[in-house]
Amino acid sequence: MEPIRNIGILTAGGDCGGLNAVVRAAAKIAVARNIGAYIIPSGYAGLYNLVDYDELVRLDDERIDHVHSSFAGSEAGHSRVKISKIKNPDKYRRILDGLKKFDIGGLVISGGDDTGSVMVDLTENGIPCVHAPKTMDLDLHTYSVGGDSAINKIAHFVNEIQTTGKTHNRIMVVEVFGRYTGHTAFRGGVASDADCILIPEIPVDFDVVYDHMKRHYTRRILRSDLRSGTYTIVVAEGIRDDKGNLFADGSASLDSFGHVKLAGAGRYVRQCLEDRLRRDEEIERFLKQVGMYVPDVFTSPEVREVVPGHLVRSGSTFAYDVNFGKEAGAAAVLLLLQGFSGVTVLSVNGGEIRYISTKEAIRRREVDLRLVSFYEQMDICFGRIPVPCTPLFAEGPGVQDRVY
Repeated sequence: MEPIRNIGILTAGGDCGGLNAVVRAAAKIAVARNIGAYIIPSGYAGLYNLVDYDELVRLDDERIDHVHSSFAGSEAGHSRVKISKIKNPDKYRRILDGLKKFDIGGLVISGGDDTGSVMVDLTENGIPCVHAPKTMDLDLHTYSVGGDSAINKIAHFVNEIQTTGKTHNRIMVVEVFGRYTGHTAFRGGVASDADCILIPEIPVDFDVVYDHMKRHYTRRILRSDLRSGTYTIVVAEGIRDDKGNLFADGSASLDSFGHVKLAGAGRYVRQCLEDRLRRDEEIERFLKQVGMYVPDVFTSPEVREVVPGHLVRSGSTFAYDVNFGKEAGAAAVLLLLQGFSGVTVLSVNGGEIRYISTKEAIRRREVDLRLVSFYEQMDICFGRIPVPCTPLFAEGPGVQDRVY
């Protein structure tokens, strides 16, 4: 194997915090070892078209100064392209020719499960790659850049929305990302003292949600000297009802990875609660008791849904993601230089770089329902009848890789 003289850095999939930290650290450690570091723009689209480029941006010390780790996103740019679906039978040869043109001997690729699946495909076709894990959904089998930043932002927005909820005595529903797993909704909801957290792993029983909401909402207002109270629900976009149905935008076409656009989970939760509130005779008596009922004007509490959307993955990066991003980016370069390919950085513990097969890393990891049961003991609703939790006890110490 010839020594690597230059590496290519690309990012793909969804944007999130920590990506620029990966880029910066990968370039920094390459430069320190007299290895050229080049940005391959626009993700896999740029990689496919690399052979047609006249030049690439080289990340020398001066250019690296302009790659800020706190920037939540990637200056390398993204695209959603699945290489294996490109009809050109010479697509892998085309990519290899592009790498040869710029004398790039290996790739540092940062992305999630879709990005990782393409990386596995590239590796199997003779293209050396190491994966720096990135996904704010946290559904890989390792911590991934973007997760902590998204969780902090979800928690911030949910905390903020409670002020308008309390001012107007509203039930507030906050819809966040989470197509297949609910890690960020779960952790963000817990961190913000949300009353109810709905995640894809648990089909929603809306009667359970309504009973929990009614009990806490009415109690707070009845016991408030100013008759003020709210109830907060965090819902992942990929929740399912008790029949297993998703709430998807039926008008949207599939993307290159076969995913439909999800839309309307928060709206559906709002409608389910509004319908039950209107039909509940006890709610009318409650509103009269607290002096809120006005015939034909205010006959049931308001339910509002809010969708912060891409705000939770944009803006600035939190410190943990900067740290992990730098470790993952630098470790990916060192693994490449040692001849590794088709692996994902797991962690850097002291001087030890740990890695796993990317095929293993991108297997979907769901929220541990035992932990959900643990939080149900604290009277957080997860859209089901609480499941008893009998914890086990184990004596430490021990070191565990951080996986939410």
